[in-house]
Amino acid sequence: MILYTMVPLEQVFPYSEEEGNNQVMISYNGIPLMAEWTENHEYRIVRVMSTDPNHYMDPVCKPGSTISLR
Repeated sequence: MILYTMVPLEQVFPYSEEEGNNQVMISYNGIPLMAEWTENHEYRIVRVMSTDPNHYMDPVCKPGSTISLR
């Protein structure tokens, strides 16, 4: 089955409550991000929550990368 939609995948196929417990909203250099806390005491970026297209082009803030806020 192919599903063509603008709705985020998380809304079409909701994840379990356990997966979402680690996710928090953070701001990194003024860019709002959805991130999750890792075992290495860093944040792994899950999603860029900004409306500014330039924030999506920033290689530091790509989903899957890790950042430290210390």
